[in-house]
Amino acid sequence: MRVTSKGQVTIPQKVRRQLGIAPGSEVEFELDNGGARLVRVKDGEGEAIAGRMRGTATVAMSTEEIMALTRGDD
Repeated sequence: MRVTSKGQVTIPQKVRRQLGIAPGSEVEFELDNGGARLVRVKDGEGEAIAGRMRGTATVAMSTEEIMALTRGDD
């Protein structure tokens, strides 16, 4: 399996079927003794992860400042 320049790989159909991975499914990689394991995130678990991360950013920018930065506004 080859990794693209964007860091993407194709999960084989047999693996997707066995893990119940469908378009829109969330997955994570867990590091394990010099390797990595692909794990399907249980429904609703993605929101829990996002919830734990919410409020942990250290950049003091407003939404308007971030949007201007992404749009290239000066």
